[in-house]
Amino acid sequence: MPADMNDYFKKKKPSSNTNPSGGNNNGNQSFNNPMGNMGGKSASLIFLILAIVFGLFILKPFTIINSGEVGIKINTGKFEDKPLEPGLHFFIPILQKIVPVNTRIRLITYSDVSTGALGDGYKNYEGGLRRNPAITVLDRRGLTVNIDLAVQYRLRAENAPKTIEKWGTSWEEKIINSKVREVVRDVVGQYTAEQLPEMRNEIAAAIETKIKQSVQDLPEKPVILTSVELRTINLPKKIKEQIERVQIAKQEVTIAEQKKEKAKQEAQQKAEIAKGEAERNRIEAQGEADKIRIEAQAQSKANKIIADSLTTDLLTLEQIKTQGKFNEALKVNKDAQIFLTPGGAVPNIWVDAKGKEQKTISAQQ
Repeated sequence: MPADMNDYFKKKKPSSNTNPSGGNNNGNQSFNNPMGNMGGKSASLIFLILAIVFGLFILKPFTIINSGEVGIKINTGKFEDKPLEPGLHFFIPILQKIVPVNTRIRLITYSDVSTGALGDGYKNYEGGLRRNPAITVLDRRGLTVNIDLAVQYRLRAENAPKTIEKWGTSWEEKIINSKVREVVRDVVGQYTAEQLPEMRNEIAAAIETKIKQSVQDLPEKPVILTSVELRTINLPKKIKEQIERVQIAKQEVTIAEQKKEKAKQEAQQKAEIAKGEAERNRIEAQGEADKIRIEAQAQSKANKIIADSLTTDLLTLEQIKTQGKFNEALKVNKDAQIFLTPGGAVPNIWVDAKGKEQKTISAQQ
């Protein structure tokens, strides 16, 4: 190609050999191409650049690892142990290859309920979701039970090359799906269908614990199990109806027990009220009796004090006072008759002589 370009410039030399001073040049002198020395090198450089661009476009010896992924570099069919971090990485075409592997959290659902596919570039996945049919299990008596589960997990990034090398691209089916089904059948098979709803929490905890333990016991721990959620226990129709009848009967018994307990509480409340009333009456009666007793004791003491204070002279004085009152009364009623008792032990007697009937008036009345 450079030789052809030199020939092209030679053919384009001017017909006259006149030099700038006006003299004639030698007819054998050729035209000097200013690009003659550089033309070949520039063309080679351009060709090299074009070849590199063409190679990059066709062979594409680089790849970009996104966040949430790691790259597995393969050298002539052999996996490198160290995964590639997110970023731009180059490789030698034909001899080397870089495979991106997703390490984000994924979810496997075991359910017969169909949902729309969301898509994430993964076949049979819905945005990192993988749908499997519900797990069919036989209970302790051989009855068929369907279990709905949801399992969250992700690939351990630092061991991704060894995991893919050992388990292949179907590692989820070999590690997660097989372990989940094995554990669920083992745990649920220990119970009868009637026991499953009542023992739901215990069963869910046992399933999660055993699945995590089973996955963690694998060599080099290829997967990180985030959670295992027991969603639904689908029982046979007859078992459901039987459980509903038992639940209704239990509710009726509970209602009867509640009514009985309520009546018992009301009776106890009434008994407490009656007991309180009786105690109040007793206290009031006791108070009244104590009052009478105290008053009698006080009166007795007063009488004793009075009796002790009575003397002959005092009685004579009182008799004189009484006689004086009678004398005052005689001034008003001169026909009245008064009988004096000696010693003052018996009260004086007043008799109205003017009346048709005599009236005896005691000083005590």
